Parts: sequence; structure tokens; C-alpha cells
Amino acid sequence: MERSTTRPEERRANEPRRTMPWRHRARLALAHPATLLGLILIAVFGYLIVAPVISMLLGAIQVGFGDDVRTGSPAGSFTSYYLERVFASPVADIIFYEPLRNTLLLALGAIVTALAIGVPVAWLLARTDLPARRWFSTALIVPYMLPAWTFALAWTTIFKNRRIGGAPGWFEAAGLTPPDWLAYGPVPILIIFTMHFVPFVILLTTNAIKNVPDDLSEAAQVLGASSALRTRKIILPLLTPAVLSAATLIFAKALGEFGVAYVLGTPAGFSVLSTTLYQAIGTQQPGVAAVVAAVMVVLGAASVYVDVRFLKEMKRFATVSGRGMRGVPQRLGWRRIPALAAVSALFTASVLVPLGVLALSTVMRVPGRFEWSNVTLDYWIGHDLPTVGFADGILVNPKTWESAWNTIWMVGIAAIAAGVLGMLVGYVVSRAPARWLGTTLRAVTFMPYLVPGIAFAVAILSLFAVQRGPIPALYGTSLLLIIVMIADEMPFASRAGSSAMMQLGREPEEAAQTLGAGWLTRMRRIVLPIQRNALASAILLPFVSGVQGLSLVIILATPGTQLLTTLSMNLVDNGYTHAANGVVIIICAVALAGTWAAKKLFRADLSSGLGS
Repeated sequence: MERSTTRPEERRANEPRRTMPWRHRARLALAHPATLLGLILIAVFGYLIVAPVISMLLGAIQVGFGDDVRTGSPAGSFTSYYLERVFASPVADIIFYEPLRNTLLLALGAIVTALAIGVPVAWLLARTDLPARRWFSTALIVPYMLPAWTFALAWTTIFKNRRIGGAPGWFEAAGLTPPDWLAYGPVPILIIFTMHFVPFVILLTTNAIKNVPDDLSEAAQVLGASSALRTRKIILPLLTPAVLSAATLIFAKALGEFGVAYVLGTPAGFSVLSTTLYQAIGTQQPGVAAVVAAVMVVLGAASVYVDVRFLKEMKRFATVSGRGMRGVPQRLGWRRIPALAAVSALFTASVLVPLGVLALSTVMRVPGRFEWSNVTLDYWIGHDLPTVGFADGILVNPKTWESAWNTIWMVGIAAIAAGVLGMLVGYVVSRAPARWLGTTLRAVTFMPYLVPGIAFAVAILSLFAVQRGPIPALYGTSLLLIIVMIADEMPFASRAGSSAMMQLGREPEEAAQTLGAGWLTRMRRIVLPIQRNALASAILLPFVSGVQGLSLVIILATPGTQLLTTLSMNLVDNGYTHAANGVVIIICAVALAGTWAAKKLFRADLSSGLGS
């Protein structure tokens, strides 16, 4: 009998694999605490994130309360009335197509201008001997830390005119009347979008530029290729993934930006999708608002899909090879001074001028008159000012402190909850026996990133505006604002939690489990203390983001739940520019202080770039 020469391990590998019975696998999975935790989190976020979006989409095809006469159908029944009104009615161009065109043109214009400025500046900061480049690496991303509408308020302070704005700006006070197209409308909106998104481009492309190998460019130079040819044929293709990512994410951000378009577009009758959505809510047209919000969701999701799809296909442009990356700064030579002047001008225009204008506007009795006799602190600490409804100075006005307290405690609770929930999501992703739990949870918590802020607010409002089962109507309550802020921060918090938990081995927790420690004890005594820096960072950065957020809360805030951001917008509506600018300065101070604390305490340094 012939003896088999196959080794035992080969015979075992060739035998049919004996799979564990599914019931036994299910019992083992259910016995793991991460499974139960994952199911609970999916249920919670399904209700807080997925259900509002579904409710909003249904609102576009269901008759709302009070519209039964207008539509000829009972409330709750399906209808095409709202779709026809938005897409095919005589007013469709006013309420949808014109705002859509304006939104797309502004977004595309912002992409082109921000990339045209941001990529060269990122190259100067990352790969050249530009003087003070480390300082500029932090200083030039300050606009990213500030609310975008900060620049809009500064712009109106300088350029507004009486023909549209009702009150003179600094130029008109000096005898120079800016033209209407410069005071309001698409031109200033595009300029401010560019200033706000240039730091975003720098953040997303810095690491990609650092990883461009030197040897490829040097080889082309040896072969006689000019600097322009090397840039076009070698450097730009290697930067394509980062540039495409920046472009698609700028599109998504521009799509939902409300404050800039509201401040600079509304006085001139220039509307975009976000302001149209806000007006639809304000004029009691929730069905129309739902259709417009659904379009914004589709556009936002499409931009993220394009980003992910392109990045998958651009893997061939890998730049980290372990060779040819000496990191030697490129010498600018005679171009050093012009480059330094250009970067300094960008910092001046995007940081010093806006913040300086806002600060000066709050200490001038008469706008634009630069005299010591015109300087006053009344707008900060004065009383009985000629501003109806806001008669005291900013620092002594109870409305300011009430809004500041609401901002601190509401955003604080939301940030803490988002940070803790993000760590729990990361625990499920890294520990759950069933992979589908982690995959589902990551997808659900990422959904708010696909939805522009003001559209997500409409989604939340559509679900919580009326009582549904045991859940009461929450509109007008602080709880609703906290819920929406928690949900909106989950894309960041869940990614931060997943990243931190993936780096934590199972050994500390398993050792505690061997000693008899339960799951809550292990989380409280082992996991969270080890991850305290990651948790603190995941709490502080959402706090900074929440303090300056406007698009998300502008629809949901009421006089009893006023925040600093909504207070400033109300002051703008009433024409109290000095008070609005003062409140914005407070917001900027809190945002910058929070970012500084995140950097110093938890090493959450944005200036190192997001493109890693």
C-alpha cells in the first residue's frame, strides 16, 4: 500500500472546513458586551440621525398639517404638490432653480479660487525655506477656526452703502460710495468663501506636499525639464488625490454655508439653497423646505461619494515610498521676499483686517470716523443706548450673558456626550465579534456629514416638531438643540473614537476581566483612563465647532434658547452692527481659546495638516 507523502497540516488544510453552528456563534456574540452596546447605539443613532432624515424625505411627499386645503388632500396622505411647486410651478425658478444655479456657481468659484491660492501657499509652507514658515503654518489656518460669517460682518462694516444696506459703511462715511455689486451679492460672497476655504486647502494638502519624493523632480531636472514642466507633469499628478478631496469637501461645505449668504446676499435679493430653505421655514412652507433640503442632501452625498470614489481610484498616486524624501527645503533665492510678502498679505487680509475691523467698529460712535473724540466704550459697557431691545452694552447686557451661558452649557453637554459616545462607537468597532455591527455603526454616525447643517436642522425639526408616540414635541426646548449638536458632531467623534480604540490592545481589559472586573468597571477603571487624552480631544474640538456653529441652530433656536451665534444674527437683522460685531468677537475668542487649549493640552494640532 502506497504511503501518503502529504504532511498532516496540508491534509487538514485540504479537508472541508468545519464551521461553528450559527446558534453557537450567535450565543457567543450576544455574550460579548460590545454586541449589546452596538445594538443599543445603532438604535439610538438610528432614531437621532436616520429617522429625522427619513422623516424629512417623507415630508417632501406627504401633506403637512395645515396644507390640506392647499393640496386638496388630508394631512398625512401622499402628494406630489410640493415636488411640483419646487420643480415645475411658475415660481420654481425663484424658489429653486435660481438659488441652485447661484449655489453651484459660488461653490465652483470657491473651489477654483481657494485651490489656486491654497495649494501654492501650502507648498511654500511645506517645501521651501520661506521665513517664519512654522509660524505661518499656524497663523494662516486661523480663518478655519472662526465662523465664516465673521468675514461677512467685517465686509459689510467696510463696504455697505445706504442704497441697499440702509446705513453707511466706512467707505461711504469717508465720501466714497462702493458700487452695489461690491457691497452685496455674489462677488463679496465668493471673496469671503475663498478666504475661509484657503486654510482648509492648506490643511488637506500639506501632508501630501510633504510626501512628494524629491528624486522624481530631480531626475526630470537632470533630463532638462523646466520648473513649469516638472510641476505640471510630476508634482500636480502626485497631489491629485489631496486636491480632489479638498475640492469635493469645499463643495459640500459651501453647499450648506448659511451665514455669509444671509448677511451679504439677502439685502441684494441674491439667494442660495441654504437661504431659500431658511425662508421656506420662516414662511411656514415645511413641504417646500423638505424638498429643497432633500436636494441639498443628495448634492452633499454625491460630493462625498465622488471624494471616496476618486480616492480609491487614485491609489496609484502613492507618494510614500521610503526613498527620495529627504525633506530638504527648496531654496527660494530672490523669490523669498516676494513670497514672504504674498503670504503676509494673505494673513493680513484673512485675519488681521477682519478681526481689526470688527473690534474697531464696536468702539466708534460714528462708523468710519477715525478720531479720538469718536472712540467710546458705550457699546461694551454703556447703558440706555438708542438700540431698542438691546439698550445696554455687550458686556453688561443680560441677553449677552444669557446667550453665552446657553452656549457654554448646551454646547458643553453636547460635546461631552459626543466625545463619550464616539469612544463607545470606537469600542464597538474594535471589539464587537460581529463585524456588521461596527460597519453599520460607522455608516450611521457618518450620515450627518452628508447632510448640510441647515438641511439636517430641518430633518430634526420634521421629526421632533410634534409628539410622536411617547416622545413629546421638543421644538423650542434646549434638549432639541443638544440632540442636534450631538448628532452633528458624531462623524468626527466616532472617527476619533475608532482611531483611538484601534490602537488600544485587548490585553489590559482581558487582564482586568480575568480578575473578575465587570464591563462597566473595565471601561471606568481601564479603558477610558488610558484613552483620557483622546477623549478630552474628542470633547474639546466638537465644543469649539459647536460654539461657532450657525447653520445648524438658526432654525431651531427660539428666544428662550438663544445662543451667541443666533443672537448675533438677530442683531444683524435689527441693524445693530456694532453689537453684532461685538458678540462675534466673543465667539471668535472662545473658538481660538478652545483651539489653543486643544493644541497645548492634548496635542490636537490642526497646523500639522488633515491630509495624513
